[in-house]
Formats: sequence, C-alpha cells, structure tokens
Amino acid sequence: MIARVMIRLRIVLLAVLAVAPVAARADPGVVTMDELTSLGRAGYAADGFELPVMSPALPLIDPNDSSPEATLLRRLENAGKASGFEGVIYDNRDRGHSLLPAGTFPRLATLQYGPQLLEHQADYGLAGKILLPAIVIGNSSTAITRGKINRSQPRLAMSSSSGSLRAFLTYASNHLYIYPEHKDHDKVDRFPANWPYMVISQGSSRSDKPFLRALLMTLAALPPETRDRLRDEKLIAPTLQMILRRSQVGVYSREDYMTGRANPVVFDKKNLAPERMVSLAAALKPDEIPPVVKLSVEEEDFQAHAGLAGVSEDLFTTPSAIARLWRGPEYSRRMVVSAEETEDPNGHRLRFHWVLLQGDPDLVRIRPKGQGETSAEITIDWHDAYRPLGAKQRMTNRVDIGVFAWNGAHYSAPAIISIGFPGHQTRQYEPIPNGPGKRLISVDYDAEGRETYYDPLLYWTAPWVDRIGYDATGAIAEITRQTAEETLSLSAPDRLHDGRTVSYLPEDTKQGRYLRMTIEPDE
Repeated sequence: MIARVMIRLRIVLLAVLAVAPVAARADPGVVTMDELTSLGRAGYAADGFELPVMSPALPLIDPNDSSPEATLLRRLENAGKASGFEGVIYDNRDRGHSLLPAGTFPRLATLQYGPQLLEHQADYGLAGKILLPAIVIGNSSTAITRGKINRSQPRLAMSSSSGSLRAFLTYASNHLYIYPEHKDHDKVDRFPANWPYMVISQGSSRSDKPFLRALLMTLAALPPETRDRLRDEKLIAPTLQMILRRSQVGVYSREDYMTGRANPVVFDKKNLAPERMVSLAAALKPDEIPPVVKLSVEEEDFQAHAGLAGVSEDLFTTPSAIARLWRGPEYSRRMVVSAEETEDPNGHRLRFHWVLLQGDPDLVRIRPKGQGETSAEITIDWHDAYRPLGAKQRMTNRVDIGVFAWNGAHYSAPAIISIGFPGHQTRQYEPIPNGPGKRLISVDYDAEGRETYYDPLLYWTAPWVDRIGYDATGAIAEITRQTAEETLSLSAPDRLHDGRTVSYLPEDTKQGRYLRMTIEPDE
C-alpha cells in the first residue's frame, strides 16, 4: 500500500511540473525559493528551474586527462556517439569541500542556489528536498558529527520514513548522489538497510570524488538515443547503479553480478573500474535498457506494534527498497514479496532472480513463485551479529536480499529487502521440545550497562535482563526480570504475577533513548 502511494506521489510530481504556474524565471542554473512548489512531506519541485546552456566549444573532459576512460570517452565524442552533459547539472552539497578539480568537466553546469535557499541551508547536506526537472549528479562529503545521533547522511536518510521517501523520489527523478559512509561502515556496519537510491563510498571526506568522476563519465558516454530514453523513462539513476555494480573489479559474469560483493551497502574505490563503466554505457542500446524493479509486500508477520515498547517493525516500504527491524521475540519471520508491478520499458518479458546478498544461507530460505518468479516467500531466522562473506573484521546485524530483473539483454539494478536485528540485545533461543523452531529464553536489554552501541533513533536500552519459562503447552509461564535493585516475576510482559499491570514508554535524553517501566501501584 505504501509503495503504491509513493508511486502515485511521483505521478503527482510530474503533473505539478506540467501544469503549475511558473514564477518569474531566475538566471539559468540557479534555483530560487520562488520557483518551488510544495509536494508535502516529499519536499519541493523546482518547476521554474531552467538549465544553463554550456558552450559546445568547451571540451567535454579535461584535455590533460590521459586515463583510459578519458581516452575512450573522447573517442566516443569525436565519433558522435556520446551524449555528453546536455541536460545534466552537478549539485555540490558540501560548499566546495569535495569538489572535483577545476576543469575536470568543462562542459558540465553546476547548480547554484538563490539567497533565500542559502539562508535556509538548502544547498548543504542530504539531498532530496528539492527535485529538479533535469538529470542531476551530486555529492555531499558531510556527516552529522556531534550529539547522540552522529551518523552519515545515508544512515540519516534510512532512519526515517520521510528520508526514505525522498531518497526514492530522487532515484525516480533522474537524480543520483554520492555520500561517504563516515564511520558507519568500519569495524561495524551500522546501516539499518541497504538500498540502490544513492552511492555510499567507503571512507570519510572526499572518498566520494572517485565515484563522482566515474559516474559523470559514464553518464556522458551513453549514446544520445539511449540517454534520452533513460531520461524520459526516469531510469537514469537505476541504470547508472547497474553499470557501477556490473563493472566493478572482480565482477566479470552475470553470476558475479548477483552477489553481495557486487551489491554492498558501501562501495570501495579500489573496486571501481571507470573504463569498464564507460565501455558498458557506450554499448547500451535504447531497446535494451533494463527496468527498475518495483516491490510490494503481499504478506508478512512483522508487526505494527512489536516488542516491549510496541514500536513498528516497518522501517520503510518503498518501491525499490524495503526494510524491517526485528523487534519481537520470534525466532523466525516470514514475508511474501511481489515484483509484479515491474514493467520493462520496451515490453520485454521479465524473469526475476531473488538472491541472498548478505546473511547466513542456513538461516534464510527464499522460495520464488509464479511464472517468471515474480514473487517469493522469504523466511528468516534470528541472526546474531556475524561477519559477512569476504569481510576481514567488519561485523553486521543485517540480512540483505536482492531482487533482479532480466529482460533478455541486461539485468536491472537490484531492489533490496533488508532485515535489521537489534544486535545491542543479547538473546538466547532454545529448540522447542517436540516441535519445529526455537523460542526465546533470555534477553539482556541493558546495552548501556554492557557499553554496547545502539542507534537511539531506532532502538532503546533498558536496565534489566528477562529470563522466560514455558509451561507444557508452550505458553509463557513466567518471566523473571532482573534489575539492579530487584527481581520481578511477570506472567506476561505487561503483567506481574500478582496481577498488577506493567507499562513501558521510550524516553529520549541527551545520553540516549531509554525504556521506562511503570508498575501499577498496590491498592
């Protein structure tokens, strides 16, 4: 349902761009407050924006750049086979902190912001609040570095429904941005989800620049007819994502492409292969462009109110990325996800591939269904923190499943289903006697007491440990709760054995997010 709402929102956006009254024109290449039309919580459409016209006498790329990819791009342009940067604008969102060297792309226009937007800092940080009627490639080598919610810009976007909505809309509006992971993907992978809506670079300041350069070269190398078709179909960003992933070092086959190595949450510049990207872009024909995979959840047992705090397990549901947070006590969870809404831009019949990108294959079961495998039943068992395949030391608490569409010529960029686990909790499960599966017998909620990191935007800490006992029927018989001051006996999470009710409320403080327990007083 939410995915369909966002698709309709995209249609509304296109309608706004077509019929909204146009304010007085600003200078070409400058976006101003007067040009913006509100799209509600999705942001604004700059319906009056006008692209600047760059002189065709300028070189497409720095004449002193003798790299293989620059040489190939220059050859394509000389043969009239490269689309160049007409209709494209560059959006730097760190106020020059991570700019490409002057003269790298002389014919590339740079977005400027009007005085009122600068006053509101609309030119800085996470993109997505303003959508332009143009192809936009941008970067922001920034992060939130202070306070309890310090994190990268991508993790900030993943942590809210409005952030994920805007990320999808940029992706669906021919906008693609690059951001550094900034300490969110070092010894521990702290991202709650994986998605194709942006490119995240390994490292901090300026680690985004090699990807910015490679993606701009790739965009310029597309044949004009192909680029125009991608623009009209709103497939610029998904296609650039496919080319980036398909062209990495070590990704040499279709089988390599549909793996976690080709589709990580964060990309390392050592795997970047710009010459391969330019070559693949140049070979892409307009009648072979891949679709964007659109997902919808048909069934699931993730809950709207889960765990002691009664918080939703739906982090976000968008057409090309779905994320759930495991809050409840269950050992196994189930989803049925469909890709039937995916349409090939050229009407080709599609076949879908559902692939475990990251997770324990013994704990994840994917059963594709239907003609062309248009849907899949997915069952996931509890994962403790683990080291993903190929990682030397990095730990993660997330499972990623990729969904790829094959149109007979190319695979699409992946749509991704992510399941995040509360790794700050210490849980123990035991086999169910005389039955399948496992059940929870102990959970330590005291992340702060153990000096274990937790994300205060998504989770909480509580100063107690629960031990759960069961009767012969498998129902909970007793929960023994050990706090620093006392031992409590509960018959259920919301009731003591003496009949008094127990309630919970998350509270935000300067230090973090805590779950407050309130016990009904004795009469």
